[in-house]
Amino acid sequence: MKVLFITNIPSPYRVSFFNELGKYCNLTVLFEKKASEERNDSWEKYVFKNFIGIFLKGKSVSVDSAFCPSVIKYVKDKSFDHIICSTFSSPTGILAIEYMKRHHIAYWLESDGGIAKNGKGFKEKLKKHIISGANGYFSTGNEHDNYYLAYGARREQLHRYPFTSLLKKDIISEHISESEKTDLRRKLGMSEEKIILSVGRFSYLNGYGKGYDVVMKVASRLPKEYGFYIIGDSPTEEFINMREKLKATNVHFIDFKNKNELKLYYRASDLFVLMTIYDVWGLVINEAMANGLPIITTDKCVAGLELIKNGENGYIVPVGDDDELENRILEILLDKELLIYMSNNNLKKIQSYTIEKVTQEHLRILNIK
Repeated sequence: MKVLFITNIPSPYRVSFFNELGKYCNLTVLFEKKASEERNDSWEKYVFKNFIGIFLKGKSVSVDSAFCPSVIKYVKDKSFDHIICSTFSSPTGILAIEYMKRHHIAYWLESDGGIAKNGKGFKEKLKKHIISGANGYFSTGNEHDNYYLAYGARREQLHRYPFTSLLKKDIISEHISESEKTDLRRKLGMSEEKIILSVGRFSYLNGYGKGYDVVMKVASRLPKEYGFYIIGDSPTEEFINMREKLKATNVHFIDFKNKNELKLYYRASDLFVLMTIYDVWGLVINEAMANGLPIITTDKCVAGLELIKNGENGYIVPVGDDDELENRILEILLDKELLIYMSNNNLKKIQSYTIEKVTQEHLRILNIK
């Protein structure tokens, strides 16, 4: 069976998925750009093993999207059994969708997640026009369902899949022992007794997008035995000055780490915190769970809303609520039994969120045998 997939860039987790899906069908993937301009160079180290990857020619319109009129050549090719578009907010995706609508070509929409807005105004009406009309929709969970429904999809058109960046082999089998954590911390230069980890780019709203200002407020109020490690791109001068002003000497800024390096930091930590103000998903939640960490994130992180249940494997807190964040950090880290309970629950829950499972769900939904 022939499948055409339209996306923006060859992100590592997408390429892994395409290589897995390509084992079971004749897969062609169209990319708008070769890489995102705000991502590390490691994102460009991809290998197309089991699918045909085509970079469309076009004009760049943002850091990770372009306008590529040549997409029409492919969507009008009647030899494809299924067409899936995951770029319905880019000019290329919109052009492809409008062409397929006009020429009655069946297509699917897929994205990482989303939170619906109030539906008012021209942009919201335009979004509804673009999103409505697909043959079916690949959804990552309840919040994503509501997003599609708000913009014109019908409930019977929604199909769930377990969005992730993880292969089965990336998930550890059991909670990391204290001795192993101690060894890892020694190698990584982590001196504190309790370690809280956060991962995300400072380039997202200059650090405020990931809520690092909130994290640093809490860090400044807790004893210095609580170490906060923020891994991403380089911090802005504002956040470096903020650390000095708050006297938060227990906050450590760590430059970008590749997947294998980052894995060591996850395993050396006790708790994962992501105080994002908005994430359509948040794959770092999956990654932290795969390494047995309890999670604290916000009510605007779709991955958290879908995967975290208060008191069982972490907590959901309001955006910007530093008092609630502090209380939950202390609750988890001062109760060893609770921490291990949450750790084990996350390792169990994340087992169903693998690229292998994503592939099998796509095959089932598309009726590829």
